[in-house]
Amino acid sequence: MFINISVIIPSYNRRDLLKRTLLSVYSQTLLPAEVVVIDDGSTDDTGVMLRREFPQVRYFHQENLGVSAARNLGIQQATGDWLAFLDSDDEWLPEKLANQKAALATNPEYKVCHTEENWIRNGTQVDVPKKYAKTGGWIFTHCLPLCAISPSTVLIHRSVFTDIGLFDPQLPACEDYDLWLRIAANYPVLLIEHAQINKHGGHEDQLSMAFWGMDRFRISALQKIIASDQLSEQNQQAAITMLVKKAHIYLAGVTKRGKTDEINYYRQLIKRYVIDAA
Repeated sequence: MFINISVIIPSYNRRDLLKRTLLSVYSQTLLPAEVVVIDDGSTDDTGVMLRREFPQVRYFHQENLGVSAARNLGIQQATGDWLAFLDSDDEWLPEKLANQKAALATNPEYKVCHTEENWIRNGTQVDVPKKYAKTGGWIFTHCLPLCAISPSTVLIHRSVFTDIGLFDPQLPACEDYDLWLRIAANYPVLLIEHAQINKHGGHEDQLSMAFWGMDRFRISALQKIIASDQLSEQNQQAAITMLVKKAHIYLAGVTKRGKTDEINYYRQLIKRYVIDAA
């Protein structure tokens, strides 16, 4: 099976971490056709480092527009039929791409493939909580509570983006949650059950540490997919149920913090979806 893979790496002020990430790509037993790095307005001489140490990388610089805009530019600039995403603080294990190619050759009906992962926190491997265990097949309902796919594990055929659209640049966080909902509503997902990446965490510039109340972005993504008219009746009801659950949790948080405008908004939101589901 011939497979033409472009690797897309968004990066913002992670020059030194990016070196480790790129070395893991160029250590693959199956090398990609190209590596595209989108520099999202870095001020740490990322471009200088790349030109000096990784001249083969296709490098693009944009003003600081966020990870969604960076990934979208990467999709637009990449030439491969298959697109692999890799966060600039993660690293692939050497046979990641080869194992995905083999799995897709055996299951040619799939256009999306992801893998299990190792979690590294502050340099030490930790157990992955059970709620983050990956699954395959038609996984829409599995995607509702939290991100069920990690960007650094996924390999997606370009035609999927033509069908369901790109990352949403209006979401400052949980943009991947939004994408996985749209993908999982329309495509089955192939899973490689053994870890193929080291997912690093614990550093201060992670998006999950930058925002309080991440569920408000997931609620926005749920509103979009519910209004899209692309869900089965069963998936529609599951999405509404999850939206109401998350809205109740978030409402409790803003009530505790005395955020009057948000309290009123989420009370009305819950009321509307409960009525619609009745």
